[in-house]
Amino acid sequence: MSAHVPTVGVEEEFLLTEPDSGAPAPKNTLVADTAKRAGIDLQLELTSCQVETSSRVHTDIGALLTELRTSRRRVAECAAEHGTRLLAVAVPPTVPAGYPVTDTPRYQRIAHSFGMIAHEQGLCGCHVHVAVPDRETAVLVSNHVRPRLPILLALTANSAIYRGSETGYASWRSILWRRWPSAGPPPYFASLGDYESIVAMMRASGSILDNKMVYWDVRPSETFPTVEIRVSDVAATVEESALLAALIRGIVVTALEAIAHDIPAPAVSGDVLRAAYWNAARSGLDGAGLDLVAGRVVPHQELLAALVDDISSALDRCGDRGFVTEAVSALAERGNGARRQLAAMHRRHEIADVISEIADATLEGCR
Repeated sequence: MSAHVPTVGVEEEFLLTEPDSGAPAPKNTLVADTAKRAGIDLQLELTSCQVETSSRVHTDIGALLTELRTSRRRVAECAAEHGTRLLAVAVPPTVPAGYPVTDTPRYQRIAHSFGMIAHEQGLCGCHVHVAVPDRETAVLVSNHVRPRLPILLALTANSAIYRGSETGYASWRSILWRRWPSAGPPPYFASLGDYESIVAMMRASGSILDNKMVYWDVRPSETFPTVEIRVSDVAATVEESALLAALIRGIVVTALEAIAHDIPAPAVSGDVLRAAYWNAARSGLDGAGLDLVAGRVVPHQELLAALVDDISSALDRCGDRGFVTEAVSALAERGNGARRQLAAMHRRHEIADVISEIADATLEGCR
């Protein structure tokens, strides 16, 4: 493995639920306190039924996968101490009328400023960080990542059931998430200055309250020297999270190579990109999407295969080709979270079966 392979880290957001009903359980502070005593640092999310884990940075995807397995198992144990179940699902399968907002000054200010958008949250994603030299490079990389965002969404779609019913979408989270004024695919930026100018205008308008509310699906991290890709639902299984991380690192390494050779990113129209997002959210990995460069409709499975082929040199450089090939094959056979949820629902049309399937997937390979 090359010494110049960028490091990668993963943040996973989880739902805390009542074990039997699957209803969100507002106990994130209790679970986080228990986890802290066990040496686990959990982040609190906007709503009090959510927690977030953050991995260490890794160059080896196998080591990342091992950490993700341990992390999910241990956090699930902490949740169980408070009578709750940890679910890796992107929207609550059963929900109350609203969600209590976590009692911190910043989250309370967001709730006051954005109203029902904040109170109907409970959405769980997966964020992947890849090291880059500087923020200018992160912005240029984001231009290259933009056309790849819909297939990453289709890959991890894990929110087909909401309020006890089928939504008609593989990723309902993606549809709900884009209600935020700063969410979704980012614009094409000419430079870091262009990025910062747009962010400053958003902040001045009140559409974001601070830079952490730049919710675009790829952005320079405000905390780490990384580019952060945040388009995905939280993956159903740890293997899917590791696959996502390997693919994203391959995309970023390929982008860095293009930037080094002055190869511009495809200037994909924002409207066309949003249409591709809708297709990815609607059908997930099992339907058709848009090839944004060629301008044609293609099954998402073919788009995924084309992505792996396009970044194959980067996967080889990172030592990830074998893992990615095996994980993609396994995912195509088993199905992602959305397919598994729908299969469970169609067996008896009982939401309990869906919750059980989600719970099994959450800790699959972690015990």
